[in-house]
Amino acid sequence: MRAMLVDSHCHLDFPELRGDLPALLARMAAGGVTHALTISTTLAGFPGVLEVARSQPHLWCTVGVHPDERRDGREASVEELVALAADPKVVAIGETGLDYFRIEGDTGWQRERFRTHIRAARACGKPLVIHTREAAADTLRILGEEGAAEAGGVMHCFTESLEVAEAAMRLGFYISFSGIVTFKNAQALKEVARRVPLERMLVETDSPYLAPAPHRGRTNEPAYVRHVAEEIARLKGVAPEAVAEATTGNFFALFRGARPAG
Repeated sequence: MRAMLVDSHCHLDFPELRGDLPALLARMAAGGVTHALTISTTLAGFPGVLEVARSQPHLWCTVGVHPDERRDGREASVEELVALAADPKVVAIGETGLDYFRIEGDTGWQRERFRTHIRAARACGKPLVIHTREAAADTLRILGEEGAAEAGGVMHCFTESLEVAEAAMRLGFYISFSGIVTFKNAQALKEVARRVPLERMLVETDSPYLAPAPHRGRTNEPAYVRHVAEEIARLKGVAPEAVAEATTGNFFALFRGARPAG
């Protein structure tokens, strides 16, 4: 695969990756993965995320609080998120959304947090990185109610149905596939990947999690995003270079603050 690839979602500040960052970046380059977006999950951790993004011209980051994170002990305001997003290395708001898998009882605080992030994205003119798990109906409803189409964004690590993908695409969102699409038992997701147009698709690792085959069970890293692209190519019956070219173009079209490093 000679065309360049972008890992549209990873966590380079997490200790599993940051401790080996120089070698990880070298493996990225050797594998043709030329750019990456490192993702914020807490307010407290955001300075570390930003520090990693600032360390390299081909890295960018987001600002936001993961749907099930409560370690900050407080909620971010629209104004705070907008102020943090003013840094030129911050190209999106998130990851945000809804996750009902791990949370029991009242989930109203998640929905309010999600609305705050959407309002911040609209206010600062930057797209959203959306996480949704066992909450697709509420996620789509709130995206519609809050006018998220104005900001746009991506449904990251997509594992939902084709109907959910189509609804998200109607709102102007991209669909991002992770290493899960390479798993043998992910037949339903493979069919979704066949049906999502390349012009609406991104690829990611979500590293250090969800390593694709043939690295499943190991620590994931951005260099492995090529396995995701190769599986998408196989499913669609196209050249891997076509997937790389399309998803890289989509990345820079969506994350307008990111620029290819010379």
